[in-house]
Amino acid sequence: MISKRIISIIIAILGLLVSCSSESSAQETRENSLTSNGANPRAAYPEFSWDHIPLYMHIRKASSYTDKEIAFIARFPLVTFEKANGHKDHGSVETGTLIAARAVKKINPKAILLYYRNAFVHYGSYAANKGLEQIPGALLKGKNGSTKLVRKRVPAYDLSNSDLRKWWIDTCSVMTSDPAIDGIFLDGNIKALEPGYLAPEIGERKKKLTMDGYHLMMKQTRQAIGPNKLMIANILRARFANAGLEYLDYFDGSYLEGFFHNVGTASYEEYVAKGIDSMQKAAREGKIIAFSTGLTLPKNTSNMGIDEGHATAESDKQARAALTYPLAVFLICAEKYSYFRIHEGYSANDNDRWMRWFPEFDRSLGPPNGPAKKDGFRYSRTFEHASVILDVKRRTAIIEWQRPTSSSEQSPAGDRLKAAPEE
Repeated sequence: MISKRIISIIIAILGLLVSCSSESSAQETRENSLTSNGANPRAAYPEFSWDHIPLYMHIRKASSYTDKEIAFIARFPLVTFEKANGHKDHGSVETGTLIAARAVKKINPKAILLYYRNAFVHYGSYAANKGLEQIPGALLKGKNGSTKLVRKRVPAYDLSNSDLRKWWIDTCSVMTSDPAIDGIFLDGNIKALEPGYLAPEIGERKKKLTMDGYHLMMKQTRQAIGPNKLMIANILRARFANAGLEYLDYFDGSYLEGFFHNVGTASYEEYVAKGIDSMQKAAREGKIIAFSTGLTLPKNTSNMGIDEGHATAESDKQARAALTYPLAVFLICAEKYSYFRIHEGYSANDNDRWMRWFPEFDRSLGPPNGPAKKDGFRYSRTFEHASVILDVKRRTAIIEWQRPTSSSEQSPAGDRLKAAPEE
């Protein structure tokens, strides 16, 4: 007969096992449910694979997309429908975006689709803009009384106005309530956070108040749209003291542009190296990275060097020659949930060059064999099927691909891509 003491020990052991199992299950739930900042379920993250270069799409079209264009967009795991989508055919950006998003979801239900909202610049063609007309003092005014402050032609939001913030947050909440929209792409953050931007026009005190309002609006937006929707911001930028990492806790990840346009007193190589460091840190923390860059980079002439200009690549040969260097930067930094986009602008209105598909996109990549190695401004990294050497100071890069192992995989001419120094 089993003694009472033995029975007590067995019960205690069973209780401990149940407790451990419960804690393990709870820990697993937490790990599956939260990002590195505890904000958003992993289930909302895009699909990711190292099989090929993970790609991102960022696009706008004033009219409706064709069936061919929708099918192309549906190939991407992460998509931002930029401002001005579909408003000419459907009456508003909101309706145009939803029609496009639902069409993409019909083809690829797993695609993660983001709705564009600028947190600082006021753009037209949104149905929600009617509500803005009822809010006194919603737009910033310069010393001469003009509201056309951004590029001297577009208004900016007065983020110190609580009614303005509520209106803006509501516009995001309404759109993300639709199952076709998986989150918000937040633009204009650099303009909102850069202390000197518009300060001469509106005064330093007003600028400080708008910055404070921005921080409050980001917190309230997360609360309003809930934990199941993504917030991806245009936020990592080497111009900031900590390259934007100091602002990243609000968001599930960052889009990156203006990566190669050094500002202030930093040299080109210092600026790009700082950007690489910030992208690596964010990516290793599990943040979504949407690295976006132009095929060619004209001189940045925007106010304070904030906006990125785009130039046209006249031929596919020119475009492919421009691919290697920024792709090498991306591969040096990429981790799980990092995605790459190279382009000559975000508009699909005038041509189909935004649908270029490079042979490298069909090459087998495979997971990295570890983090990149750094020696001064020179970086190197290996993947299962490729190796990368990047020299930021010389502005050169070499990507060596292993030959394809499958006859079904397209092989571009040559297995070594080299980027020459810029003239």
